[in-house]
Amino acid sequence: MSPWSLVSPASRGIGFALARRVLQTTNSPLVATARKDLDKTKQELLDGLEVDEERLTVLKLDVLDETSIADAASACKERFSLASNPLQLAFIVPGLLFPERSPAQINADDALLTFRTNTLGPMLMLKHFAQFLPKKNASEISDMEGLPETSMTAIMSARVGSISDNRLGGWYSYRASKAGVNQLVKTFDNHLRTVSGERAAAVALHPGTVKTGLSKRFWGSVRKEKLFDRDWSAKRLMDVVKSVGVDGRGKCWDFDGKEVPP
Repeated sequence: MSPWSLVSPASRGIGFALARRVLQTTNSPLVATARKDLDKTKQELLDGLEVDEERLTVLKLDVLDETSIADAASACKERFSLASNPLQLAFIVPGLLFPERSPAQINADDALLTFRTNTLGPMLMLKHFAQFLPKKNASEISDMEGLPETSMTAIMSARVGSISDNRLGGWYSYRASKAGVNQLVKTFDNHLRTVSGERAAAVALHPGTVKTGLSKRFWGSVRKEKLFDRDWSAKRLMDVVKSVGVDGRGKCWDFDGKEVPP
């Protein structure tokens, strides 16, 4: 059995850095996704890397459009056998933030878009890509260089999604959408316990404040040592996903490998 990896989306931000990290540190084929400019995304992901270009496939996918998710999954099904090519590593990392500081700033359309992007989008990704994860009776996997021993599905969350850690308030839709991600991960991991046993697990990730477009308006309020480069963050998140194993399944982990409380 020969595994493959998925990063969605991968056209910018942390997803872009994670995709390049997977290409650099593993031998697995990688499926990366983007909403548009697929050729440009592929060129930028490969820029400066000494890797086999044939390992990288860039597919069109928009988490707001379930048809595009289904089409991308169908394309993967044509390339990878469900029986012999398991999805060993998946980063599902869409993100959108409207920083409501008071209840009066909540906009229904913006809040709905936040949930559709941050929570429902990953939920639909699981719906269509769970079929590629290894089952309990799957054969042993080869060519595992750089990959976690257990097939890991990692969904981007945030510390502000923690209910017990919420001391400041604000960011209503973003906080709620990320709390939903944590519940989604726990529920999906319970499913994997049944169908995959210890062959597959799901986790949520908190990357910290990373210098991406999502956080740009807040850079000035973050201490320099707490504002992370996206490549540094990708390395840390990759290390966390490889190290937490089945004992860390169903939980949210930060970039230092510390559990974020529910």
